[in-house]
Amino acid sequence: MKKIIIFTFIFITLITYQLKADNNILLNYSNIAEAKYKDALTLAKKMHRSIERFMKDPNESNFNEVKDSWLEARTVYQQTEVFRFGNPIVDDWEGKVNAWPLDEGLIDYVDTTNYYPTENDFSNFNVIANKKLKVEGEFVDASIINTNLLSSKLHEIGGNEANVAIGYHAIEFLLWGQDLNGTKSGSGNRSYTDFDLKNCTNDNCDRRREYLIAASQLLIEDLKYIHSVWSPKGKARQDLLNDQKNGLKRILIGMGSLSYGELAGERMKLGLMLHDPEEEHDCFSDNTHNSHYYNVVGINNVFLGKYKSLDGKVVTGPSISSLLSEVDYGLNKKTKKSIKNTLKSMKKIVKSANKGVTYDMLIAEGNEKGNKLIQNAVDSLIKQSKNIELAAAALNINDLQIEGSDSLDNPDAVFN
Repeated sequence: MKKIIIFTFIFITLITYQLKADNNILLNYSNIAEAKYKDALTLAKKMHRSIERFMKDPNESNFNEVKDSWLEARTVYQQTEVFRFGNPIVDDWEGKVNAWPLDEGLIDYVDTTNYYPTENDFSNFNVIANKKLKVEGEFVDASIINTNLLSSKLHEIGGNEANVAIGYHAIEFLLWGQDLNGTKSGSGNRSYTDFDLKNCTNDNCDRRREYLIAASQLLIEDLKYIHSVWSPKGKARQDLLNDQKNGLKRILIGMGSLSYGELAGERMKLGLMLHDPEEEHDCFSDNTHNSHYYNVVGINNVFLGKYKSLDGKVVTGPSISSLLSEVDYGLNKKTKKSIKNTLKSMKKIVKSANKGVTYDMLIAEGNEKGNKLIQNAVDSLIKQSKNIELAAAALNINDLQIEGSDSLDNPDAVFN
């Protein structure tokens, strides 16, 4: 009888220890999410201040400052994408800030010789030039461009996800304009005078200014929301902490899905297969190299359970890596190495861009060296994803169900 009691006590103790360990990992993960979204919000506010300065004094120097602030804002936001896929609250929200690709003709003027209207009925709406829009037989009053018009009337109008009216990429288009260089050198080349009331180019400068301000304000509002839901009493944090059974699985789904289906597949392999610059993520600014690199930085942060915020504070604690190390030290080491190798592959793409050979040039048909650079990163991501799946199995997490991609799983379907 005593032996049964002792064994029962040991079993309960082990279960309690495991639950506590898992909970500490979920707690640290939530703290990192809160810190990253706080930093993303801080940089969005910084960008908005630069927009306000530019509006008061529209000149090339101030315009470049706005664009630089957008690029800086992307460095942190892209790290947060690892919180998608495993967190429904984040998934439901994410389309407001990072949806792509977008039919930019919905927003502003486009080069009609290089821009082909799609089956999307709203791809040439050009709300900046048109104060009244006809939608399914009814008129939409667009005489005043404000946050309500963009978020409630325009975004995903007609139920089409390509009708992206808000978020980082809408702002990116307003700042850079179309990239008409194809797979040759050069990004979008919008002039600051498109926002200059006294020296206006391409008409409707007043409405273009209104659109940029409203889109920036909305981005701040949306980031405030997502930061709040990861606060100590926020619903995204509580949703995860209360899901003891699937908590770790959800973290691994986020890591694996971003690694495999989203980044290796939809964002990289697809564009490489088609040699199509329209498939690059930050296509107007030619910032795709950084966008992809910081996605992997985010995955690494979550795996290691460590993030250094903008104010220098280090958020750290128990992680998937520390738990895996106790279960399978070799696999933990192997997984860390695979993520490190992916970062190295991505840094080579960043280095290439910094030397003037950007992502859209690397995926060009006939650029064997550039294509190989992208394919090497895709291969690293695939290997990394497999190790994430092995880590899940080692932690007794079955049926991980990470996002797939036709580009990787069924490439023939891409061309059919």
